[in-house]
Amino acid sequence: MSYLESRSDSGELKRASLRTAAPWARSVVVCAINYNTEQPYSTRVNDSERGWISRYAWSREDYHDSVMRRLRIVERSLQEMVEGPDLQTRCYVDTGPLVERVYAKYAGVGWIGKNTCILNQKMGSWLFLGVILASLELAPDLPAPDRCGTCTRCLDACPTNAFLGPYELDSNKCISYLTVEKRGTIPEQTRDGMGRHVFGCDICQDVCPWNRKAPVTDAPEFQMREGLVNPALEWLAVMKSEEFREVFRGSPIRRAKLSGLRRNAVIAMGNSGDRKFVPTLDELCDDGDPVVAECAAWARERVRRP
Repeated sequence: MSYLESRSDSGELKRASLRTAAPWARSVVVCAINYNTEQPYSTRVNDSERGWISRYAWSREDYHDSVMRRLRIVERSLQEMVEGPDLQTRCYVDTGPLVERVYAKYAGVGWIGKNTCILNQKMGSWLFLGVILASLELAPDLPAPDRCGTCTRCLDACPTNAFLGPYELDSNKCISYLTVEKRGTIPEQTRDGMGRHVFGCDICQDVCPWNRKAPVTDAPEFQMREGLVNPALEWLAVMKSEEFREVFRGSPIRRAKLSGLRRNAVIAMGNSGDRKFVPTLDELCDDGDPVVAECAAWARERVRRP
């Protein structure tokens, strides 16, 4: 995630100000698309042999590609509306030094919830965001009012206590960071809270009242790939590189890399408390990946506890 640390020639953090990241930009067009599918939430699933992959990663195509493709259509429409060659635009989908949810708030897409996700009153928080920077002055929309009220369900539900308070997240404790971005081993004191999550986490969104009646997307590219909802932990833990490339081709899950995904699956085995995994964990203790081997030894001892 080093792109978030990008700085200007003068040393200023680009993501701190649009004037620093793109001094030519005069407007930000924010687009949102629903990716929710008709599948149960993680908080309603309890199968010790299976793990959890975050909802956004079930899709048949990497969301960066699918959202960017739609964003380009909006960009072309904007360019067609403006006569002359002077209009400058640039599109981002989680790829630039911009905090998209902040611009989404001021563009009226929704408010930033206490779980730091953008929330829309009608669509909930299952939203992908894309932004178009434009050199054109556009009339701004009104920010959406904060409708979280006194609710703290998201803060209370976090198993790793990643929230320092409302609207404040310690990313180093967040399961999404630990299972997707974190390389190498994971501190033992953090593993318990990861439960059976193997890629990302949806808990703080699953418990949100605004997602109770969230609509289901009709976009075909966001429909689930077979086997990614509640995947078998043993399948992931012993997966080989060839199968990893084949199964997750064009998927955001590739970001965790094979080593990270296997590490996460082994930790999930330990958290399952299921002794059925002991023979597999015995073998994985001698795995060629030292991170997987160390986590397997930890998991084996954990499931053997009375």
